[in-house]
Amino acid sequence: MHPARPFRETDTATLVACARAHPFALVCASDGTRIHAAHAPILLDETEGTPVLRFHLSAANAVTSALLGGSRALIVFTGDHAYVSPDWYGQDDQVGTWNYLSVEAEGPVAHLHDAGATSLLDDLSDLFEAGLAPKPAWSRAKMTPGRFEAMLPGIRAFSLTPARFEGITKLGQNKTQTARDSVIIALSNREDGIAIANHMRKLTS
Repeated sequence: MHPARPFRETDTATLVACARAHPFALVCASDGTRIHAAHAPILLDETEGTPVLRFHLSAANAVTSALLGGSRALIVFTGDHAYVSPDWYGQDDQVGTWNYLSVEAEGPVAHLHDAGATSLLDDLSDLFEAGLAPKPAWSRAKMTPGRFEAMLPGIRAFSLTPARFEGITKLGQNKTQTARDSVIIALSNREDGIAIANHMRKLTS
């Protein structure tokens, strides 16, 4: 987490939207000696306004072993981001920085056994296959009977209800509006900066 208070994000709706827009996240856990990390697609549901995260990892992954051993998980979602050149502020004595959005979810996990893992995998397929329309959606019903069940032991699935759910919305809030407007213009002229420029506009409006 960025230590500067102006960038701290605690609005649940904003955090959920960012996490859902960037669901491929980093899952971290400790085995007491080392900290391990793995990337995984994360499904984020809400139960009575409380976020619940579900994910799966290879059974052989070191993060899996750490989680099954009792480690808490830290899940980090990296949202839109872009480099900001000092030249873009229109002011002297500036330095380069990075504007970005991120979300952190931390807490103990619950192991989802076969039924929970199957439900998670079905939900993942439904979500991401829907984004490929008009391609006909894939489902495990297309698999050879018994093949899915034979593959299921190769993963472990988990759910996490965060004890800590917060993030960073770093969009130049510590700069003057004139400087921010100048950065927005510069970012808007770059393909890799358009998303952050749009976030900065929304923050201003």
